[in-house]
Amino acid sequence: MTFNFPPQFIWGSATAGHQVEGNNMNNDFWAEEHAEGSPYKDRSGDAIDHYRLYEKDIALMASLGLKAYRFSIEWSKIEPEQGEYSNSAIEHYRGVLEACHKYGITPVVAMHHFSSPKWLMRLGGWASPEIPELFSQYCEVVFRELGHLIPYTLTMNEVNLPVMLREVFSSIGFIPPVGIERDAWVAPKWRESAAQLCGTTADKYFTFHMISDEKSIKILKEAHKKAREVIKGIAPDTKVGFSMALSDIQSISGGEELAEKKWQSYFGQFEDMIAEDDFFGLQNYTRETYGPEGQVAPTEGTELTQMGYVYCPEALGNVIRKVKQAVSIPIMITEHGVATANDERRVEFIRRSLEGVQSCLNEGIDIIGYLHWSTFDNFEWNSGYSMQFGLIEVDRTTQERKVKESARYLGRIAQMNALVTK
Repeated sequence: MTFNFPPQFIWGSATAGHQVEGNNMNNDFWAEEHAEGSPYKDRSGDAIDHYRLYEKDIALMASLGLKAYRFSIEWSKIEPEQGEYSNSAIEHYRGVLEACHKYGITPVVAMHHFSSPKWLMRLGGWASPEIPELFSQYCEVVFRELGHLIPYTLTMNEVNLPVMLREVFSSIGFIPPVGIERDAWVAPKWRESAAQLCGTTADKYFTFHMISDEKSIKILKEAHKKAREVIKGIAPDTKVGFSMALSDIQSISGGEELAEKKWQSYFGQFEDMIAEDDFFGLQNYTRETYGPEGQVAPTEGTELTQMGYVYCPEALGNVIRKVKQAVSIPIMITEHGVATANDERRVEFIRRSLEGVQSCLNEGIDIIGYLHWSTFDNFEWNSGYSMQFGLIEVDRTTQERKVKESARYLGRIAQMNALVTK
């Protein structure tokens, strides 16, 4: 049986600058990797050398049948020092965008994906009241040069993740979606060292992942609003949104109230950011189950991914339905994937998840695209290179790309614009 998707449905995959480009030496994550006592399992280093190999990579995506590529622009490359903009970096990203259009790939551009310039930390980071102006100025520079090449943009990736990080670390052993371990998050010494490497002190060091209090969330919301206004003023045809990491929040008897509080914390408190956007970026990897005492550990025998998440393809459809209750604009699935060395399980994950997407479409929910995380096995933050999310394997000794069956499977779906269940 074949399920057909709407015409113009966006099929593709996603990466983030710091995870694939290599040698992003001028941002806060580079500092954290190199800090004394750093909990990062690896340093990003050359990563998968995508900064140099992007055109070959984009051509490979197109040859597989993929139709879209979501990537991020690295702020620290565009603006290595406050108010100083790099023409060579702008021209690099022009090349990336032009390569996308050359190979028939729709670019979806994230203006911020976790990493920030070191100089921003010297101003107080994402707790600084200057953030909305600074971030929108960076967006303005990029869009004046490149806006005509960008049909879709996310101002920021996973704006709610810092709240999730703060809350889930009270649950022993739970690893949040970005892959930062609980003990590492609360250990102060390495953050002091990272602050020094950014040229500042720990009291000013406030990264994107620390935006979880009322004051900093308010600053983040204003930054999104101001950036959106700037982008639409320059490139009115560009569709603007942001993305959120959303697990499928479930409950057992007695856990209903706590589950509802978690959803409000993870999603509800950010709803006011969405109203004037063009689309909503939904990102899902797993489900979370709550009982009267808190999050319930998976039962024995439950399949877990490399990240320790419950393997739950059906979570995607459940989250789409829940988001739709509050969102009237189109939904784009801007990340969705599974960390596993068994690519057959990834193929199964894609198939079952897309059956859920198709069901949501049949219910009349406006879903405009599906972007799989990730295009490549890449640098997964605190977890280093140990997690295998990619549709394409990379031999980092030679930087050779090795296509997995999951990439071919998703490419066939994209080419047919249909999900073949057999």
